[in-house]
Amino acid sequence: MNNLGNQLKTVALMAFLTVLVILIGSALGNEGGMVIAFVFAMVMNFGSYWFSDKIALRMTRSRPLSKEENPQLYSMVERLSSHAGLPMPKLYLSQSAQPNAFATGRNPSHAAVAVTEGLLRLLNEEELEGVIAHELAHVKNRDILIGTLAAVMAGVITTIAHWAQFAFMFGGLSGDDDEGSGLAALPLIILGPLAAMLVQMAVSRSREFMADTTGAKIAGNPQGLAQALLKLEQGSRMVPMNVNPAASHMFIVNPLNAQKLVSLFSTHPPIAERVKRLNSLSGS
Repeated sequence: MNNLGNQLKTVALMAFLTVLVILIGSALGNEGGMVIAFVFAMVMNFGSYWFSDKIALRMTRSRPLSKEENPQLYSMVERLSSHAGLPMPKLYLSQSAQPNAFATGRNPSHAAVAVTEGLLRLLNEEELEGVIAHELAHVKNRDILIGTLAAVMAGVITTIAHWAQFAFMFGGLSGDDDEGSGLAALPLIILGPLAAMLVQMAVSRSREFMADTTGAKIAGNPQGLAQALLKLEQGSRMVPMNVNPAASHMFIVNPLNAQKLVSLFSTHPPIAERVKRLNSLSGS
């Protein structure tokens, strides 16, 4: 699937989340509660989005990386940023032995790219270029914003569903005596949060595929990223990372890879599928 296909998939998934919010709100007949839930989720997630770089860097215990410490990496990032039409991001180093990397920041002017010590030790220059280009692609594609919007919608659905569950427990919804309408809303209340979580994860996986494709174009060679992903998958399984699970979706490969997850419940696509798609770019 090309970038256009992934963009359309993201739009379709976001539209599904929107429809799900409307359906649950309509079924409950509680527009006021839906508005409150939306505002609450928006405020919480907007704060997370606005301070995303500070939150992510603190959660991963990353420190600023100076140009004097690693002039080669700085030169590489400057060159790739220029090729991508992006300002130079701030660079950070995580003292984790696991090979990994992530990008954060609310927009290209406030972007940050963090790499681990394990990544710098493991990868050759071509592979490192592929990883950096992938992270710059996340910045270029505004994935932090899209992820935040998906989180807002999922948060609204979950909040409304939880309120409705309490309402059922304590005597109905909004004083409505029509038990039939309440029972009709029950499947949405129970399954809505699960569906929202699955869609949010599907959005994340779709954006990873897009970042792979865009990153290959920025680097000018998909093979570096493809080879890096195979090494990083092995590294993430062999070397654990002490990271908050809430931050795991940011990394280029799941830092908690040692914990097997069903693909539907994963924020990352399978590495084999990502490598296959990158290899197809080489063929074309």
